[in-house]
Amino acid sequence: MREITFVSLSILAVLLSPVGIAAGEEGERGAPWQCHIIDASSRGADGVKLFDADGDGLLDIATGWEEGGITRIYRNPGPAQVKHNWPAVTLGKTPQVEDAAWIDLERLNVRRAVVSCCEGKTRAIYVHWPPVEKPFESPWTQEVIPASQNRMMWMFAIPAKIGLDSRGGEELVAAGKGPGAEIGFFLPTADTRDLSKYQWITLSPAGWVMSLFAVDMDGDGDQDLLTTDRKGSLRGCRWLENPGAPTVIVGKQWKNHWVGGQDREVMFAHLADLDQDGLQDILFVSRAPDEVHWYRRLDKSGLKWDHSVIPFPENTGGGKGVAAGDLNGDGQLDLVLSCEHANPPKSGVVWLRGVREGNAFRWEPQEISGPRGIKYDRIELLDLDADGDLDVISCEERDQKKGLGVFWYENPLN
Repeated sequence: MREITFVSLSILAVLLSPVGIAAGEEGERGAPWQCHIIDASSRGADGVKLFDADGDGLLDIATGWEEGGITRIYRNPGPAQVKHNWPAVTLGKTPQVEDAAWIDLERLNVRRAVVSCCEGKTRAIYVHWPPVEKPFESPWTQEVIPASQNRMMWMFAIPAKIGLDSRGGEELVAAGKGPGAEIGFFLPTADTRDLSKYQWITLSPAGWVMSLFAVDMDGDGDQDLLTTDRKGSLRGCRWLENPGAPTVIVGKQWKNHWVGGQDREVMFAHLADLDQDGLQDILFVSRAPDEVHWYRRLDKSGLKWDHSVIPFPENTGGGKGVAAGDLNGDGQLDLVLSCEHANPPKSGVVWLRGVREGNAFRWEPQEISGPRGIKYDRIELLDLDADGDLDVISCEERDQKKGLGVFWYENPLN
């Protein structure tokens, strides 16, 4: 009886909504794109991060499965096999993992470890050390960073060249959520494999960090930290100014510069030169109202921005992520949007066709996912099938009955 009711309500909503479509049917936003499953064998896929782990020129994936309590990497099998399940390696058990990221902790510039950020009661960061060679055939080893344990609920990690290593090596920058949440980095000793000696250096308090980027925001040649935070007194989009070596290691909090969004619940962010004027802009999603906020950079200082708002289309879930790329090959950047709370018949992934009209832009909504899926995550754009257009990679945490997990949508436009 429950299944019959669900189908009836879905059909009714499609008939009443001008943009509602069933999977495989074409509406005003077009037909859903074909979905190819990378892996749907665990529960709670939470984010995708890309890196060429085996040096074959193809970007592979790291993903934490939050409810499944594991971290996995996936080998990109190449265009001929990319539409099938990808070969996978489980790196370890990581309860309540929220994020998995590739980082060159050994500073060898030949391979990267994977770090898993865990929230909930686990409250720890795990390092998964790669084998010397053949990362998809040889076992990995797992250790916890003692300085991370019970410090906060860990949400996000990135590699950053912030000036600790004269050779330009990567440091582990991380952030959390909830009581005691901070943004900071782990200071290693000369033996970067000895995790027992890592020290946590606080750079700023935080509320609930959604995004972190290591990027030169002020044009002075070093990497600053750009973040979006959805909760608390520091919610919004801001960046922390790198003071430069040797000041960077003394533990002094970095100077904070606001971009905007302090009056919004801010979600994932993306960096792109959306208006193609040679300056990198900032895009981020906010909830209630569900919007994309475009902060157009006005100069290289990182202090002057022009702000505009792009509303989410009707019949989508709550705003989650955004990415920019030329999906239809017309030379103009388009936007891909992901959602949570996208219960059918709402769509969880759509794209906005960018149409430039003089100095203004018009954004035309187009379908990607249809009503399949409920809670989507970060978006990556990559030509996986080597047909010359950008495909969409993401993951879905909640709709286990539909078997999504980690997947990609095949771009039909070119």
